[in-house]
Amino acid sequence: MTLVLGAIADDFTGATDLANNLVRSGMRCVQTIGVPEAALDLADVDAVVVALKSRSTPAEQAVADSLAALDWLQARGARQFFFKYCSTFDSTDAGNIGPVADALLERLGGTQTAMVPAFPANGRTVYQGHLFVGDRLLNDSGMQHHPLNPMHDADLVRVLGRQTPHPVGLAARSTLAQGGDAVRRRLEALAAEGIRHVICDTLDDTDLEVLAEALADYPLVTGGSGLGQALPGQYRRRGWLAEMDEPGSLAPASGGALVLSGSCSWATLGQVAHFLQRHPGVALDPLALAEGEKHVRAVLAFAREHLAAGDPVLVHASADPERVKAAQAVLGVERAGALVEQALGELAQCLVAEGVGRLVVAGGETSGAVVSALGIRQLRIGDQIDPGVPWTQAPLSHREGPLSLALKSGNFGGEDFFSRAFTVLDELTGEEGAA
Repeated sequence: MTLVLGAIADDFTGATDLANNLVRSGMRCVQTIGVPEAALDLADVDAVVVALKSRSTPAEQAVADSLAALDWLQARGARQFFFKYCSTFDSTDAGNIGPVADALLERLGGTQTAMVPAFPANGRTVYQGHLFVGDRLLNDSGMQHHPLNPMHDADLVRVLGRQTPHPVGLAARSTLAQGGDAVRRRLEALAAEGIRHVICDTLDDTDLEVLAEALADYPLVTGGSGLGQALPGQYRRRGWLAEMDEPGSLAPASGGALVLSGSCSWATLGQVAHFLQRHPGVALDPLALAEGEKHVRAVLAFAREHLAAGDPVLVHASADPERVKAAQAVLGVERAGALVEQALGELAQCLVAEGVGRLVVAGGETSGAVVSALGIRQLRIGDQIDPGVPWTQAPLSHREGPLSLALKSGNFGGEDFFSRAFTVLDELTGEEGAA
C-alpha cells in the first residue's frame, strides 16, 4: 500500500491529536517533529503527520514551513493532504489558518477546501458557523484568555474572513442532514460563486461521517482532529486502505513517571489541582526564572527526590489568568513564555537522561519546547488515553527502550488525566507502573 494521508499540523499536541484519531480508525501512523531531514521507513505506515510549531509564528514563516512539509509529503506519494489546526480555531486576524490554507491550496492546484474544526467527542461543535466549547460560545469558553491567541469571536466565517482575501462560505447543518451528496452539491454551488473556503457545521459524529464522504476526494481538507476519525472509513471504501489489527501497538514502557505542564487552560488547571491532591508537584515561577538558574536547580532537586522514591512527579507553570498577566506585565508576554519553555525543556533533558521513561506534557507550546529539547524527530502513535491524546513512543540514543510520551493539548482530557495516563500506559504495555 502507498501512503494514503499526509497531514500538516500547526502544533505538536494537535499533531498527536489527529494521529490518535487516525490510529483509532485503523491507520498505522507516524508523527514527525518538523520536516524530516533523513529518510524514513514508511513500509508499514498509512499516514504521516508532520508536526510544526507554526500556530503562533509570523504568517510568512508558517506558510514557508507548511509548504516545505507539503513538498516532503507529496514526494512520498500521499493521496490526500490534511491541514490540522486546533478545534478551538485559535489564531489572530493575521493568521495563520487562512494564509496557510491559501498557500497549500494554491500549491496543490485546488480551487476550494472545507474547514471542519469540530471535534464533538471533546465538546467542540459548530452551528450556523459559530464554534461552541461544550455549551459555551468560543469567546465565553476561557479561550478569550488565551495568552497568545485570545479568541473574542465565535463566528468562524467572520474570523476566517479577516485572515484571507478570498470569500468564505458556510455549509449549514440543514444541508448535512441531507447526506454526503447534498454537501457535495452545496460545495459545488459555492465554488461556482467563487467561494474558496467553506466553514462546515458539525454537531455530532454522524455529521463528521457525512463530511468525510463529501470530502475524501478533495486534494486538501482542513480542520481539527475530529474529521480524522471519519476519513479512514472512506479510504477503505475506495480500496486505498486495508483492514488492520492493532495499528497502535507499542513496546513495553519503563522508567520514572513525570508530568510537565505549561498550559494555563481551564482544563489543565483542574488536572494540576487533581494531581497535586494525590502526588508531589512543584510550580515554576517565571519571575524567579528571570533571576537565574537557582530556581531551576531547586525544582530539579525536588523532582529527583520524589522520582527516586518511585512517585510520579508534576512540574507546572500552569496558573490562573491573573497570575499569568502579572508575570507578563513584568517580563513581557514573549519573555515570560520563553523562560517557562526553556526551563521545562531543560528539566526534560536532564530527567529523561537520568531515567524518566514515561513523560506527559501539557500544552502545545510546551510540547514543542520539550520534544525539541529532547531531540525527538519521530513518534510512533499508540492507543489513546482520552479523546485526542494518545500515548506515543520515540527512540532515543541513550535509552535501551523507547521513551513513552503523551503530548496533551491544554484543553483536552478529564480532571484525572495526569494520574490516569500512567495507569493506561501500564495497561497498554503490560508493565507495572508508578502511578
